[in-house]
Amino acid sequence: MPTMDKWDKRFMELTETVATWSSCFQENRQVGAVIVKDKRVMTTGYNGAPAGIESCKEKGECLRRKLNIPSGTQHELCFAVHAEQNAIIQASRYGICIAGATLYCTHQPCVICAKMIINAGIKRVVYKHGYPDEFSIALFNEAGVSVEKFEE
Repeated sequence: MPTMDKWDKRFMELTETVATWSSCFQENRQVGAVIVKDKRVMTTGYNGAPAGIESCKEKGECLRRKLNIPSGTQHELCFAVHAEQNAIIQASRYGICIAGATLYCTHQPCVICAKMIINAGIKRVVYKHGYPDEFSIALFNEAGVSVEKFEE
């Protein structure tokens, strides 16, 4: 596994800042993502409700907690769009090519995000915190996407 360098550390710190922009409840996961190409930030994303939809913060309750949904399951039962998805959507919306890029994320991507990352042509994923989704790692491996847990 390649050694993390000063740029990896800086971009991972940025993901932590972006995560604070999340519109999910503080006690839930606040996730940030940064897509980088040639040491340049292409896009950022954080988990939160789609434009025009009230977030859980605004609704005053977390739907997943209300329904007692375990982490890593039934991703569709949530008002939030994942940070990685929002970063990829931002690239699409503004015509930014992210093929060959690195995605830095506070948390390991779920399988749904993994599929999007693979199809977007992102070649490397660096994450800080684990996530209970081994299938996403299997897909990354099969697709040849490098996945690295951030170690300081």
